[in-house]
Amino acid sequence: MLPLEAIELDAFRQQHEHDTFWCGLLLGGCGLQLTTKLYTDRVCHFAHYPGSDGHPHLCGRRARGVASADHLYVKAAVDTWLRARGTQAGFDFIQPDGVPVGSVVDIQLPQRKLRVHLDQEVAPDWDAEHEPVLGVSVPVDSDTLIRRWYVNRIRLDSEGTARRVRIGTEAFARPTEWFALDECEITDRGLSTPAVERIVHARNTPSSTRWTPGKKQEEPAQDVQAHELMRRLLYARRTKSTDLAKEVCREIDELAGVSPQLQRQLDAARRNALLWAEKETETRRDLFDRLSQAMADQKARRVKSLLTEIKMATRDGRTEEENHTVREAATYLAAVEAAKLAHLDTLLEDINRFPANEDPRHLKSKVDQLLQVAAGAVKLGEHRQAQLNLWSTRLRYLPFPPRPAAPLRPQEHVPMHQRVGRAYWTTRPCPQCGAGRGQQCVVYGGPRTGRIRPMPHADRLQPVIDEPQEQQKEHGVVQTVWQAYDVPCPDCGQEAGAWCLTPGKPHSARSKRARELTAQQEPRL
Repeated sequence: MLPLEAIELDAFRQQHEHDTFWCGLLLGGCGLQLTTKLYTDRVCHFAHYPGSDGHPHLCGRRARGVASADHLYVKAAVDTWLRARGTQAGFDFIQPDGVPVGSVVDIQLPQRKLRVHLDQEVAPDWDAEHEPVLGVSVPVDSDTLIRRWYVNRIRLDSEGTARRVRIGTEAFARPTEWFALDECEITDRGLSTPAVERIVHARNTPSSTRWTPGKKQEEPAQDVQAHELMRRLLYARRTKSTDLAKEVCREIDELAGVSPQLQRQLDAARRNALLWAEKETETRRDLFDRLSQAMADQKARRVKSLLTEIKMATRDGRTEEENHTVREAATYLAAVEAAKLAHLDTLLEDINRFPANEDPRHLKSKVDQLLQVAAGAVKLGEHRQAQLNLWSTRLRYLPFPPRPAAPLRPQEHVPMHQRVGRAYWTTRPCPQCGAGRGQQCVVYGGPRTGRIRPMPHADRLQPVIDEPQEQQKEHGVVQTVWQAYDVPCPDCGQEAGAWCLTPGKPHSARSKRARELTAQQEPRL
C-alpha cells in the first residue's frame, strides 16, 4: 500500500530506495514497471511510465481500490492461519468464463476444498465437491439456508494499511455472526465457526417436552399433524413455492379426524393457499409469455430483465417447457452479445486503419460510436477493454482544428442600434413616434400602439451617426470615428468586421477599445 500523504511518501521512498515496483498480474495489471507520484494538492499514487510515443501508458487493470487485492489478502491470511495449525493448502485464482482475476479463490485442503466467492461474478455451486464461502455482497436464498442449515461468509476490514479477514455464519431468520479467523477450525463438515458448532449441536439434540401450566399436555395426533401442515403452508407462502403449497393441500384433503374448530381453520388455510397458488401460477405464466414476446420483438434488454426476474421467481424448479423457453432466451442473448462483439471488432479494425491525415472530427465520431456499442456489451475481454481505454484516452489528445470564425459583416450591414451607444439613443426627439429627449421610442401603429420599443426607430439614430461627419465638413476637420465592429474583439477574438460570438450587442471591451481609438484619433486602415 502506497501512503497517500506527501510526508509519508517521502519516508516510504527512503525505506524502499533500492526497490522497484511493478504492476501486478494477479491484480489484473499489465506487469510493467511503476513509479511513485508525489502530490501536495491530491493523494499520492503509483503510476506507469509513459509509452515510447510519449502518450500515457494504458493499463487493462480496472479496479484500483484497496478491495481489488482482497484475494491476495485472503491467500496470505489463510496460509498463515493453516500453517499455525500444521496444515498446508494450495491456492488458485481461477477465472471461469473469463471473469476478472480475484473474483474466486480456490483453497485446496488435504481432505476438503473451499471456494471463496468475493463478488457476484461467479454463482455458487452448492452441489459441487467444494464448500462455497460467500462474500458479503453475494446473495443466498432462503431455501439454501434451510436445506444446508447455514452458510459461511467472509469479509475483509481495513486496519491501517492491511486487511483483516473475518468469517461469518448466516442461518435462516438469524443475523450473521462474525468471528476472527483464529476462532475458526477445519472439521469433517468443512469450515467451522462457534456459530456452526451451536447450530449443529442444536440440530442433533432432541428437543425436550415443555410443560405449560393450565394447558392440556396431550393433543390428538391428527391435530398435531394439522398444525404442522398449516406451518408448512405458511413456509410455502414465505418461500413462494407453489409446488409445496399444492402438495400440502393434497395432504390436507387426505387428513381425517381433526377437531371441528381446527378443521375450519385448516379448510380456510387450504382455500387461501389454493387461491394464492393459482395467482402465482398465472403470474408465472404471464412472465414466460412476456419473455417470449420480448424475444419475438427483438428487445434484448427486456429479455435480459425478464430472464433475471424468472430465475428469481422459479427457484423451486421449472417445467420442461419453461426450461426450454429459458434456454431459448439464453441462446438469444448470447447471439445478441456475439453480434455486438462482432460489430465492436469491425469498428475497432476500422478505427485502427483510420488515415493519419484525415479530419480528427471524423475519427471522434467513429470513437463515439465505438464507445456507445461497447456500453451495451456484457463481457468485452481484456484485449477489447484495453483497446477501448486506448482510444478513449487518445480522443482527448486529438488535434481538433479551431472552430471557423463567423463570416465578416460589413459595417453598413450592422444594425443601427448597435452602431450607436445606448447612452445616445434618446439624445434627440424621434421624428416617427414623437418621443421627446430622454424618452424611449414607442410603437405608433397596430394593436401594440403605445408600448415601448426595445430599440429606437432608425430615423432617430441616423442623425446621431451622421452628425460627426457633418461637423467635420463644416469645420474642415477630418476626425476618425471608430465603431465597435471596426476593431477586433479582445474577449472572443473575432476579427474586425465580424460579429461577436454572443447574441445582441458587442462585448463591452470591444466598444471601449473603439472609444479609445477615437479619442486618440488613430487612423483606420
